Amino acid sequence: MPKIQLTGHIDVPADRLADIAQALPTHIALTRAEAGCIRFDVTPSETEQGRFLVRELFADQNSFDAHQVRVRASDWGKITDGIPRSYDIIDVD
Repeated sequence: MPKIQLTGHIDVPADRLADIAQALPTHIALTRAEAGCIRFDVTPSETEQGRFLVRELFADQNSFDAHQVRVRASDWGKITDGIPRSYDIIDVD
């Protein structure tokens, strides 16, 4: 069964950066604790203000889907609602 890899970014408006910065450590910790999470990194871009680079790797589609469901219902999901994201999601061996 292939692993699921997500790469991309989230562009946070300046007026929401403080809320995102405060919520991000908890979001990262909760995600890394999920069953099937192999890698989860969210780092600020060195070149674009408000952009956070996202890199995820999950053991399988079910783990990735469970992550998506959890995030939508989480504080992170509420805090980031409506913020533009650009992600590529692929299967990897």
